[in-house]
Amino acid sequence: MSERILEVKNLKKYYGKKEYTTKALDGISFGVIDGEFIGIMGSSGSGKTTLLNCIATTTSPTDGNILLNGENIEKFKGDKLADYRGNKIGYLFQNFELLENLTAKENILLPLAIHNKLQNDNNSYLDKLAKYMEISEVLNKFPNEMSGGQKQRVAAARALITNPKIVLADEPTGALDSKNAKALMQKLSDLNEEQKTTILMVTHDANAASFCSRILFIQDGQLFHELRRKKPDESREDFYERILLVMAQLGGGSANVL
Repeated sequence: MSERILEVKNLKKYYGKKEYTTKALDGISFGVIDGEFIGIMGSSGSGKTTLLNCIATTTSPTDGNILLNGENIEKFKGDKLADYRGNKIGYLFQNFELLENLTAKENILLPLAIHNKLQNDNNSYLDKLAKYMEISEVLNKFPNEMSGGQKQRVAAARALITNPKIVLADEPTGALDSKNAKALMQKLSDLNEEQKTTILMVTHDANAASFCSRILFIQDGQLFHELRRKKPDESREDFYERILLVMAQLGGGSANVL
């Protein structure tokens, strides 16, 4: 059985004080098995992105623990924290977040440059990623010379260039049309299947979520439902229909595993 790579235990994130307190996360607990592709869904303001940001250490939780291979990431300091942010996780943003004054190649290599990891053999891995993401022809182009789909595939290559243990994707299809969204999700799904890359993805899109192996539905900062794809028998289309059913129930109900 695969090992549990990440554990979120009773995670809370509160903003404000007393009667003005907003509970962005209110005691969420779940585990992530190495090689899983997990979708995180819920309405706007439900706590999805806050959860992702806590795992990325860009937001500090009010209470609770996040464990990477049994180690509490909140205790990471200095070089260990830099190693976690620079090597253990990769982050894929909704709006690409590419630097306009850098070429695609320079944007992809940026995480390595920031963490002083640039080496002569980086180019071979970059070329492999570029071929996989079908962006080889834009490596020397600037973002304003690329389509939206190309920009997001460049951003995905940047998230993967450090060969991270976990990829955190925040609405990666949010700025794409349906054709480019499906193409990106297929790439991420293939990467998960073939390379066993662990992916946590926040999304509003049931089509994007149908590529996942498990969906966590969050409501008001708490875990509302958990949905697992019944592999290998359940098709992506059938899983999509079950996702839509749970999304329709998000207005109320108790937590269930369906």
